[in-house]
Amino acid sequence: MKNKLIFVDIDGTLTPAGTNVPPDSAVEAIKKAQQNGHKVFLCTGRNFDMLKPVLKYDFDGVVGSSGGYVTCGDEVLYDCPMSTEQLNIALESLHKNGVFCTIEGKDGSFGDANLKDFLDSTEGGNSEIERWRKALSENLGIRPMDEYDGQPIYKVVIMARENSQIDECRSLLEKDFSFVIQDVPAHGCVNGELINRKFDKGKGVRLIAEHLGIPIEDTIGFGDSMNDLEMIETVGVSVCMANGSEKLKEISDIVCPSVTEDGLAKAFADLKLI
Repeated sequence: MKNKLIFVDIDGTLTPAGTNVPPDSAVEAIKKAQQNGHKVFLCTGRNFDMLKPVLKYDFDGVVGSSGGYVTCGDEVLYDCPMSTEQLNIALESLHKNGVFCTIEGKDGSFGDANLKDFLDSTEGGNSEIERWRKALSENLGIRPMDEYDGQPIYKVVIMARENSQIDECRSLLEKDFSFVIQDVPAHGCVNGELINRKFDKGKGVRLIAEHLGIPIEDTIGFGDSMNDLEMIETVGVSVCMANGSEKLKEISDIVCPSVTEDGLAKAFADLKLI
């Protein structure tokens, strides 16, 4: 079998949403696949700081910040933070309309002070909401916005009661940013993120494949939510977790069991990676 490049989302795919601990079966499957000559990369919306806890599982590189920061081995292939002007426009227009924001740099994340209260008042959730709820309640490194130190920022995560609160920011920045809004309306708030149009997870996949001289048809991607869309559309074989977005399942080649039912390991076996 040809060597494959495997790209794995974290929250809701590698780990239960909001945690940093994959099932033992997933860790074992990744190790076996690497021993068989395949390479396994993280492909995540998390910034480098928030994905550090899972780096101990020896991945071959990272597509981080939804494609804004890409590494292969020890080499940085791409590094594209937003401009200071873009960040200021986003925060000013979002805050003016009562939108709760978290900004993500390479070495830290900074959130509006009252975001925890907002999350605690919502019900249910998807993997993104759950990640933020847990990250805040367990203090996984999201510092108060007033501690922001001016470091380059790759992404703005937004939460609001209504889509209309995002309209002003969208009118100002939509030419440069995709407004990726999660497709689960039942949790009492709108959540999503501003992703620079210069990059996405799919472009990160292509960058690594080209760097290693591997055809795109020999890539496999695993995801669970609509922020995995570009990865799922780009890879040769796309896999959505059973716990994932219904829309993503519809366009994926394979739906595997959920993250808590050893889905990753089972799919690795079905695809003969192990």
